[in-house]
Amino acid sequence: MASITDFILKQATAQTSGINIPSNLKDQVLGGLSNSIIGSLTQTAAQPSGIDQIKGLLTGKTSAAASPITGLATNLFANNIVKKLGLDANLGSTLSGLIPSIMGKLSGFLKDQDGDGDVDINDIIISLKGGNSQKKSSLLGTATSILGGILRK
Repeated sequence: MASITDFILKQATAQTSGINIPSNLKDQVLGGLSNSIIGSLTQTAAQPSGIDQIKGLLTGKTSAAASPITGLATNLFANNIVKKLGLDANLGSTLSGLIPSIMGKLSGFLKDQDGDGDVDINDIIISLKGGNSQKKSSLLGTATSILGGILRK
């Protein structure tokens, strides 16, 4: 299984295939779409009830269009990529409009990865790391590392 980052980048690439993006900016735009989505997930994880919001989005219980995570990703992309790259307003709007669709592709991405019969923080961590089959005992260190990185930002 690919990591969620790889999955998002693949979706961003597919969604932008018919859009005329200046060739010298294409990689930055694709990276920006991906980073904005990952950034919104990361920021959400650091908030109270954030893990539940992520779980709802990634299991398909919350629609991408209605998710505050999607709104945050759109704002991050508009402020951090569209403005910094000086993209035309129409192009920026078109690209920002792809985020709900890309986020929608994440629905169902999260499944029971650790075999304990439910979807929980361990499954989110395993999915973020690419679905490898780590033992539960090593997940605590991974969770501490990921959450530590989030909280330091």
